[in-house]
Amino acid sequence: MSASQKPPPVPPATAIPGDDVPTLLVKIFGKDRPGITAGLFDTLATFSVDVVDIEQVVTRGRIVLCALVTAPAAKGVTEGELRATVHNWAESLKLQAEIISGRGDNRPRGTGRSHVTVLGHPLTAESTAAIAARITEAGGNIDRIFRLAKYPVTAVEFEVSGAETSPLRTALAIEAAARGVDVAVVSSGLQRRAQRLVVMDVDSTLIQDEVIELFAAHAGVETEVAAVTAAAMRGELDFEQSLHARVELLAGLDASVVDKVRAEVRLTPGARTLIRTLKRLGYQVGVVSGGFTQVTDDLKDKLGLDFASANTLEVVDGKLTGRVVGEVVDRAGKARLLRRFAAEAGVPLAQTVAIGDGANDLDMLNAAGLGVAFNAKPVVRQAAHTAVNVPFLDTVLYLLGITREEVEAAETHAD
Repeated sequence: MSASQKPPPVPPATAIPGDDVPTLLVKIFGKDRPGITAGLFDTLATFSVDVVDIEQVVTRGRIVLCALVTAPAAKGVTEGELRATVHNWAESLKLQAEIISGRGDNRPRGTGRSHVTVLGHPLTAESTAAIAARITEAGGNIDRIFRLAKYPVTAVEFEVSGAETSPLRTALAIEAAARGVDVAVVSSGLQRRAQRLVVMDVDSTLIQDEVIELFAAHAGVETEVAAVTAAAMRGELDFEQSLHARVELLAGLDASVVDKVRAEVRLTPGARTLIRTLKRLGYQVGVVSGGFTQVTDDLKDKLGLDFASANTLEVVDGKLTGRVVGEVVDRAGKARLLRRFAAEAGVPLAQTVAIGDGANDLDMLNAAGLGVAFNAKPVVRQAAHTAVNVPFLDTVLYLLGITREEVEAAETHAD
Protein backbone atom coordinates (compact mmCIF):
# COMPACT_ATOMS: atom_id res chain seq x y z
CA MET A 1 0.00 0.00 0.00
CA SER A 2 1.47 3.38 -1.01
CA ALA A 3 1.74 6.33 1.37
CA SER A 4 -1.04 8.11 -0.53
CA GLN A 5 -3.41 5.22 -0.03
CA LYS A 6 -5.38 4.96 3.15
CA PRO A 7 -7.03 1.88 4.58
CA PRO A 8 -10.83 1.92 4.51
CA PRO A 9 -12.35 3.46 7.62
CA VAL A 10 -13.33 1.05 10.35
CA PRO A 11 -16.95 1.57 11.37
CA PRO A 12 -17.41 2.30 15.06
CA ALA A 13 -18.56 -0.61 17.17
CA THR A 14 -22.24 -0.50 17.95
CA ALA A 15 -22.72 -0.04 21.65
CA ILE A 16 -24.81 -2.52 23.56
CA PRO A 17 -28.02 -0.65 24.40
CA GLY A 18 -28.22 0.63 27.94
CA ASP A 19 -31.09 -0.06 30.27
CA ASP A 20 -32.84 3.15 29.16
CA VAL A 21 -32.77 2.39 25.41
CA PRO A 22 -36.12 1.16 23.99
CA THR A 23 -35.94 -2.36 22.54
CA LEU A 24 -38.45 -4.81 21.09
CA LEU A 25 -38.63 -8.57 21.58
CA VAL A 26 -40.02 -10.06 18.36
CA LYS A 27 -41.24 -13.66 18.70
CA ILE A 28 -42.22 -15.78 15.70
CA PHE A 29 -43.63 -19.31 16.03
CA GLY A 30 -45.34 -21.81 13.79
CA LYS A 31 -44.58 -24.45 11.15
CA ASP A 32 -40.92 -24.35 10.12
CA ARG A 33 -39.84 -23.93 6.52
CA PRO A 34 -36.78 -22.55 4.73
CA GLY A 35 -36.48 -18.77 4.61
CA ILE A 36 -38.28 -17.75 7.81
CA THR A 37 -35.23 -16.25 9.51
CA ALA A 38 -34.15 -14.36 6.39
CA GLY A 39 -37.71 -13.15 5.83
CA LEU A 40 -38.07 -11.78 9.35
CA PHE A 41 -34.84 -9.83 9.21
CA ASP A 42 -35.58 -8.56 5.70
CA THR A 43 -38.83 -7.21 7.14
CA LEU A 44 -37.07 -5.62 10.13
CA ALA A 45 -34.32 -4.14 7.95
CA THR A 46 -36.72 -1.61 6.43
CA PHE A 47 -37.01 -0.02 9.91
CA SER A 48 -33.24 0.43 10.44
CA VAL A 49 -33.15 -1.59 13.66
CA ASP A 50 -30.05 -3.14 15.20
CA VAL A 51 -29.99 -6.75 16.31
CA VAL A 52 -29.20 -7.15 20.01
CA ASP A 53 -29.84 -10.89 20.43
CA ILE A 54 -31.26 -13.89 18.54
CA GLU A 55 -32.48 -17.30 19.68
CA GLN A 56 -34.03 -19.95 17.45
CA VAL A 57 -35.12 -23.52 18.10
CA VAL A 58 -36.94 -26.06 15.94
CA THR A 59 -38.73 -28.98 17.57
CA ARG A 60 -40.66 -31.55 15.52
CA GLY A 61 -41.04 -29.14 12.65
CA ARG A 62 -42.19 -26.16 14.75
CA ILE A 63 -40.03 -23.06 14.94
CA VAL A 64 -39.68 -20.53 17.74
CA LEU A 65 -37.60 -17.55 16.63
CA CYS A 66 -36.88 -14.67 18.99
CA ALA A 67 -35.13 -11.46 17.98
CA LEU A 68 -34.30 -8.64 20.40
CA VAL A 69 -33.88 -5.44 18.37
CA THR A 70 -33.64 -1.73 18.96
CA ALA A 71 -36.66 0.47 18.35
CA PRO A 72 -37.10 1.79 14.77
CA ALA A 73 -34.49 4.37 13.84
CA ALA A 74 -35.76 5.27 10.36
CA LYS A 75 -36.96 8.83 10.14
CA GLY A 76 -40.71 9.22 10.46
CA VAL A 77 -41.26 5.49 11.20
CA THR A 78 -43.20 4.49 14.29
CA GLU A 79 -43.13 1.38 16.40
CA GLY A 80 -46.75 0.78 15.47
CA GLU A 81 -45.82 0.57 11.79
CA LEU A 82 -43.14 -2.00 12.60
CA ARG A 83 -45.62 -4.06 14.58
CA ALA A 84 -48.19 -4.01 11.79
CA THR A 85 -45.63 -4.90 9.13
CA VAL A 86 -44.22 -7.84 11.10
CA HIS A 87 -47.70 -9.19 11.88
CA ASN A 88 -48.73 -8.92 8.21
CA TRP A 89 -45.58 -10.73 7.11
CA ALA A 90 -46.14 -13.49 9.67
CA GLU A 91 -49.78 -13.96 8.70
CA SER A 92 -48.79 -14.26 5.03
CA LEU A 93 -46.74 -17.33 6.02
CA LYS A 94 -49.38 -18.64 8.44
CA LEU A 95 -47.10 -17.90 11.38
CA GLN A 96 -47.87 -16.21 14.67
CA ALA A 97 -46.04 -13.13 15.90
CA GLU A 98 -45.76 -11.48 19.29
CA ILE A 99 -43.91 -8.20 19.89
CA ILE A 100 -43.09 -7.05 23.42
CA SER A 101 -41.77 -3.57 24.21
CA GLY A 102 -39.06 -3.10 26.80
CA ARG A 103 -35.76 -1.43 27.52
CA GLY A 104 -32.17 -2.50 27.19
CA ASP A 105 -30.59 -5.90 26.69
CA ASN A 106 -31.28 -9.19 28.46
CA ARG A 107 -30.54 -9.10 32.16
CA PRO A 108 -26.98 -10.26 32.84
CA ARG A 109 -26.58 -13.97 33.53
CA GLY A 110 -25.71 -14.82 37.09
CA THR A 111 -22.19 -15.72 38.10
CA GLY A 112 -21.41 -19.39 38.48
CA ARG A 113 -22.14 -21.01 35.13
CA SER A 114 -22.39 -24.72 34.54
CA HIS A 115 -23.40 -27.31 31.98
CA VAL A 116 -25.75 -29.90 33.44
CA THR A 117 -26.06 -33.05 31.32
CA VAL A 118 -28.91 -35.43 32.13
CA LEU A 119 -29.00 -38.99 30.77
CA GLY A 120 -32.17 -41.05 30.99
CA HIS A 121 -33.20 -44.44 29.67
CA PRO A 122 -35.93 -43.26 29.37
CA LEU A 123 -35.89 -39.62 30.51
CA THR A 124 -39.26 -39.11 32.21
CA ALA A 125 -41.17 -35.89 32.79
CA GLU A 126 -41.05 -36.61 36.52
CA SER A 127 -37.25 -36.85 36.64
CA THR A 128 -36.86 -33.77 34.43
CA ALA A 129 -39.13 -31.77 36.73
CA ALA A 130 -37.19 -32.92 39.78
CA ILE A 131 -33.82 -31.96 38.29
CA ALA A 132 -35.13 -28.55 37.18
CA ALA A 133 -36.62 -27.91 40.63
CA ARG A 134 -33.35 -28.82 42.35
CA ILE A 135 -31.47 -26.38 40.08
CA THR A 136 -33.86 -23.64 41.15
CA GLU A 137 -33.49 -24.55 44.82
CA ALA A 138 -29.71 -24.28 44.45
CA GLY A 139 -30.11 -20.69 43.23
CA GLY A 140 -29.58 -21.49 39.57
CA ASN A 141 -31.42 -20.24 36.51
CA ILE A 142 -31.85 -22.43 33.43
CA ASP A 143 -30.82 -20.26 30.48
CA ARG A 144 -31.05 -22.85 27.74
CA ILE A 145 -31.94 -26.53 27.22
CA PHE A 146 -31.21 -28.66 24.19
CA ARG A 147 -31.06 -32.33 23.31
CA LEU A 148 -27.70 -33.99 22.76
CA ALA A 149 -28.92 -37.47 21.85
CA LYS A 150 -32.05 -39.57 21.53
CA TYR A 151 -30.32 -42.98 21.54
CA PRO A 152 -28.95 -45.19 22.95
CA VAL A 153 -30.12 -42.93 25.78
CA THR A 154 -31.92 -39.61 25.86
CA ALA A 155 -29.37 -36.91 26.75
CA VAL A 156 -30.23 -33.26 27.34
CA GLU A 157 -28.06 -30.38 28.44
CA PHE A 158 -29.09 -27.50 30.67
CA GLU A 159 -27.04 -24.30 30.59
CA VAL A 160 -27.31 -22.94 34.12
CA SER A 161 -26.18 -19.67 35.70
CA GLY A 162 -26.38 -18.27 39.19
CA ALA A 163 -25.20 -21.36 41.10
CA GLU A 164 -21.67 -22.49 41.86
CA THR A 165 -20.71 -25.75 40.15
CA SER A 166 -19.58 -27.79 43.16
CA PRO A 167 -22.68 -27.39 45.39
CA LEU A 168 -24.92 -27.75 42.33
CA ARG A 169 -23.19 -31.02 41.46
CA THR A 170 -23.74 -32.33 44.99
CA ALA A 171 -27.42 -31.37 45.01
CA LEU A 172 -28.13 -32.90 41.62
CA ALA A 173 -26.21 -36.10 42.39
CA ILE A 174 -28.60 -36.77 45.27
CA GLU A 175 -31.63 -36.08 43.08
CA ALA A 176 -30.29 -38.16 40.20
CA ALA A 177 -29.78 -41.19 42.43
CA ALA A 178 -33.33 -40.87 43.73
CA ARG A 179 -34.80 -40.55 40.21
CA GLY A 180 -32.73 -43.20 38.43
CA VAL A 181 -31.07 -40.84 35.97
CA ASP A 182 -27.44 -39.85 35.44
CA VAL A 183 -26.38 -36.23 35.85
CA ALA A 184 -23.02 -34.56 35.15
CA VAL A 185 -22.25 -30.99 36.17
CA VAL A 186 -19.18 -29.24 34.75
CA SER A 187 -18.11 -25.61 34.80
CA SER A 188 -18.64 -23.51 31.71
CA GLY A 189 -15.64 -21.96 30.06
CA LEU A 190 -13.09 -22.38 27.30
CA GLN A 191 -11.45 -25.37 28.97
CA ARG A 192 -14.54 -27.48 28.27
CA ARG A 193 -13.73 -27.15 24.57
CA ALA A 194 -9.96 -27.41 24.92
CA GLN A 195 -7.95 -30.44 23.90
CA ARG A 196 -8.15 -33.04 26.64
CA LEU A 197 -6.85 -36.36 27.77
CA VAL A 198 -9.21 -39.25 28.54
CA VAL A 199 -7.86 -42.14 30.64
CA MET A 200 -9.91 -45.28 31.24
CA ASP A 201 -9.78 -48.31 33.44
CA VAL A 202 -9.89 -51.52 31.39
CA ASP A 203 -11.66 -54.39 33.18
CA SER A 204 -15.44 -53.81 33.32
CA THR A 205 -14.95 -50.38 31.77
CA LEU A 206 -13.28 -50.45 28.36
CA ILE A 207 -14.00 -54.17 28.19
CA GLN A 208 -16.82 -56.26 29.64
CA ASP A 209 -14.52 -58.84 31.20
CA GLU A 210 -12.18 -59.23 34.15
CA VAL A 211 -8.96 -60.36 32.47
CA ILE A 212 -7.62 -62.35 35.41
CA GLU A 213 -10.83 -64.39 35.40
CA LEU A 214 -10.27 -65.20 31.73
CA PHE A 215 -6.79 -66.50 32.56
CA ALA A 216 -8.17 -68.35 35.61
CA ALA A 217 -10.72 -70.15 33.43
CA HIS A 218 -7.90 -71.59 31.30
CA ALA A 219 -6.04 -72.64 34.45
CA GLY A 220 -9.15 -74.21 36.00
CA VAL A 221 -8.92 -71.99 39.10
CA GLU A 222 -11.96 -69.74 38.66
CA THR A 223 -13.35 -70.64 42.10
CA GLU A 224 -10.06 -69.93 43.88
CA VAL A 225 -9.58 -66.60 42.10
CA ALA A 226 -13.15 -65.59 42.92
CA ALA A 227 -12.53 -66.37 46.60
CA VAL A 228 -9.47 -64.11 46.71
CA THR A 229 -11.40 -61.35 44.94
CA ALA A 230 -14.20 -61.65 47.49
CA ALA A 231 -11.68 -61.37 50.34
CA ALA A 232 -10.32 -58.18 48.80
CA MET A 233 -13.85 -56.77 48.46
CA ARG A 234 -14.40 -57.45 52.18
CA GLY A 235 -11.27 -55.46 52.97
CA GLU A 236 -9.29 -58.50 54.14
CA LEU A 237 -6.67 -57.94 51.41
CA ASP A 238 -5.49 -54.77 49.73
CA PHE A 239 -5.21 -54.67 45.95
CA GLU A 240 -1.52 -55.58 45.76
CA GLN A 241 -1.98 -58.54 48.13
CA SER A 242 -4.99 -59.79 46.20
CA LEU A 243 -3.18 -59.38 42.88
CA HIS A 244 -0.21 -61.47 43.99
CA ALA A 245 -2.50 -64.09 45.54
CA ARG A 246 -4.52 -64.48 42.35
CA VAL A 247 -1.56 -64.43 39.98
CA GLU A 248 0.11 -67.20 42.02
CA LEU A 249 -2.80 -69.43 41.04
CA LEU A 250 -1.80 -69.05 37.37
CA ALA A 251 1.67 -70.53 37.87
CA GLY A 252 2.54 -73.13 35.22
CA LEU A 253 -0.04 -71.95 32.69
CA ASP A 254 1.33 -72.12 29.14
CA ALA A 255 2.07 -68.65 27.74
CA SER A 256 0.19 -69.52 24.54
CA VAL A 257 -2.99 -68.88 26.51
CA VAL A 258 -2.33 -65.15 26.11
CA ASP A 259 -3.52 -65.26 22.50
CA LYS A 260 -6.65 -67.13 23.55
CA VAL A 261 -7.45 -64.56 26.24
CA ARG A 262 -6.92 -61.69 23.82
CA ALA A 263 -9.42 -63.30 21.45
CA GLU A 264 -11.97 -63.69 24.27
CA VAL A 265 -11.88 -60.05 25.36
CA ARG A 266 -15.17 -58.26 24.62
CA LEU A 267 -15.20 -54.50 24.20
CA THR A 268 -17.92 -52.62 26.05
CA PRO A 269 -20.68 -51.42 23.68
CA GLY A 270 -19.77 -47.96 22.39
CA ALA A 271 -16.06 -48.28 23.22
CA ARG A 272 -14.87 -48.05 19.61
CA THR A 273 -17.20 -45.12 18.91
CA LEU A 274 -15.98 -43.29 22.01
CA ILE A 275 -12.31 -43.69 21.12
CA ARG A 276 -12.71 -42.91 17.40
CA THR A 277 -14.71 -39.76 18.14
CA LEU A 278 -12.28 -38.52 20.78
CA LYS A 279 -9.31 -39.08 18.47
CA ARG A 280 -11.00 -37.20 15.62
CA LEU A 281 -11.56 -34.29 17.99
CA GLY A 282 -7.87 -34.17 18.87
CA TYR A 283 -8.11 -35.82 22.27
CA GLN A 284 -5.45 -38.18 23.52
CA VAL A 285 -6.71 -41.44 24.99
CA GLY A 286 -5.07 -43.87 27.37
CA VAL A 287 -5.79 -46.84 29.61
CA VAL A 288 -4.50 -47.84 33.03
CA SER A 289 -5.24 -51.26 34.41
CA GLY A 290 -4.70 -53.50 37.37
CA GLY A 291 -4.77 -56.23 34.73
CA PHE A 292 -1.93 -57.18 32.44
CA THR A 293 0.14 -55.64 29.66
CA GLN A 294 -0.27 -58.89 27.72
CA VAL A 295 -3.82 -57.65 27.03
CA THR A 296 -3.57 -53.83 27.31
CA ASP A 297 -0.72 -53.61 24.79
CA ASP A 298 -2.88 -55.50 22.30
CA LEU A 299 -5.79 -53.13 22.98
CA LYS A 300 -3.50 -50.14 22.51
CA ASP A 301 -2.47 -51.37 19.06
CA LYS A 302 -5.96 -52.34 17.93
CA LEU A 303 -7.71 -49.18 19.16
CA GLY A 304 -4.97 -46.65 18.40
CA LEU A 305 -4.55 -45.56 22.02
CA ASP A 306 -1.88 -43.04 22.95
CA PHE A 307 -1.03 -44.47 26.38
CA ALA A 308 -1.34 -47.81 28.15
CA SER A 309 0.01 -49.10 31.42
CA ALA A 310 -0.73 -52.25 33.44
CA ASN A 311 0.92 -55.03 35.39
CA THR A 312 3.04 -57.58 33.54
CA LEU A 313 2.80 -61.33 34.02
CA GLU A 314 6.23 -62.92 34.25
CA VAL A 315 6.92 -65.62 31.67
CA VAL A 316 9.88 -68.00 31.92
CA ASP A 317 10.50 -70.86 29.46
CA GLY A 318 7.07 -70.36 27.91
CA LYS A 319 5.18 -70.65 31.20
CA LEU A 320 3.58 -68.15 33.56
CA THR A 321 5.57 -68.12 36.80
CA GLY A 322 2.72 -66.88 38.99
CA ARG A 323 4.46 -63.55 39.54
CA VAL A 324 4.24 -60.03 38.14
CA VAL A 325 7.29 -57.99 37.23
CA GLY A 326 7.87 -54.28 37.70
CA GLU A 327 5.93 -51.73 39.70
CA VAL A 328 2.38 -52.80 40.56
CA VAL A 329 -0.41 -50.65 39.11
CA ASP A 330 -2.71 -50.23 42.10
CA ARG A 331 -5.10 -47.51 43.26
CA ALA A 332 -2.37 -44.93 43.93
CA GLY A 333 -0.50 -46.06 40.82
CA LYS A 334 -3.45 -45.28 38.56
CA ALA A 335 -3.55 -41.68 39.81
CA ARG A 336 0.22 -41.36 39.30
CA LEU A 337 -0.12 -42.66 35.76
CA LEU A 338 -2.93 -40.20 35.01
CA ARG A 339 -0.63 -37.36 36.08
CA ARG A 340 2.26 -38.80 34.05
CA PHE A 341 0.14 -39.20 30.91
CA ALA A 342 -1.17 -35.64 31.31
CA ALA A 343 2.37 -34.28 31.61
CA GLU A 344 3.50 -36.22 28.53
CA ALA A 345 0.43 -35.09 26.59
CA GLY A 346 0.89 -31.46 27.65
CA VAL A 347 -2.64 -31.35 29.06
CA PRO A 348 -3.40 -29.66 32.40
CA LEU A 349 -4.84 -32.06 34.94
CA ALA A 350 -8.00 -29.92 35.05
CA GLN A 351 -8.61 -30.84 31.40
CA THR A 352 -8.41 -34.60 31.92
CA VAL A 353 -11.25 -37.10 32.12
CA ALA A 354 -10.94 -40.39 34.00
CA ILE A 355 -13.39 -43.29 33.69
CA GLY A 356 -13.55 -46.32 35.97
CA ASP A 357 -15.77 -48.66 37.93
CA GLY A 358 -13.88 -49.94 40.98
CA ALA A 359 -12.58 -48.69 44.30
CA ASN A 360 -9.02 -48.88 42.94
CA ASP A 361 -10.04 -46.22 40.39
CA LEU A 362 -11.09 -43.66 43.01
CA ASP A 363 -7.79 -41.80 43.35
CA MET A 364 -7.63 -41.45 39.57
CA LEU A 365 -11.25 -40.30 39.31
CA ASN A 366 -10.75 -37.67 42.01
CA ALA A 367 -7.48 -36.42 40.53
CA ALA A 368 -8.99 -35.82 37.07
CA GLY A 369 -10.81 -32.69 36.03
CA LEU A 370 -13.86 -34.89 35.46
CA GLY A 371 -14.14 -38.32 37.06
CA VAL A 372 -16.81 -40.61 35.61
CA ALA A 373 -17.98 -43.71 37.49
CA PHE A 374 -19.08 -46.15 34.78
CA ASN A 375 -21.56 -48.79 35.98
CA ALA A 376 -19.63 -48.61 39.21
CA LYS A 377 -19.92 -49.95 42.73
CA PRO A 378 -21.98 -47.72 45.07
CA VAL A 379 -18.94 -46.39 46.92
CA VAL A 380 -17.42 -45.29 43.61
CA ARG A 381 -20.64 -43.66 42.34
CA GLN A 382 -20.90 -41.64 45.53
CA ALA A 383 -17.31 -40.39 45.39
CA ALA A 384 -16.94 -39.64 41.66
CA HIS A 385 -17.86 -36.34 40.01
CA THR A 386 -20.56 -38.05 37.99
CA ALA A 387 -21.88 -41.51 37.22
CA VAL A 388 -23.09 -43.27 34.08
CA ASN A 389 -25.26 -46.29 34.75
CA VAL A 390 -26.14 -47.41 31.23
CA PRO A 391 -24.08 -50.08 29.40
CA PHE A 392 -22.90 -47.79 26.57
CA LEU A 393 -19.43 -46.30 26.94
CA ASP A 394 -19.96 -43.71 24.21
CA THR A 395 -22.52 -41.91 26.39
CA VAL A 396 -19.48 -40.31 28.04
CA LEU A 397 -19.29 -38.14 24.90
CA TYR A 398 -22.52 -36.42 25.92
CA LEU A 399 -20.95 -35.37 29.21
CA LEU A 400 -18.41 -33.47 27.11
CA GLY A 401 -21.17 -31.66 25.19
CA ILE A 402 -20.78 -33.73 22.02
CA THR A 403 -24.08 -34.50 20.30
CA ARG A 404 -25.12 -37.77 18.69
CA GLU A 405 -25.50 -35.96 15.37
CA GLU A 406 -21.86 -34.81 15.57
CA VAL A 407 -20.73 -38.36 16.32
CA GLU A 408 -22.67 -39.76 13.37
CA ALA A 409 -21.43 -37.00 11.04
CA ALA A 410 -17.86 -37.82 11.99
CA GLU A 411 -18.49 -41.51 11.29
CA THR A 412 -20.03 -40.71 7.90
CA HIS A 413 -17.14 -38.50 6.78
CA ALA A 414 -14.40 -40.70 8.18
CA ASP A 415 -11.48 -41.52 5.92
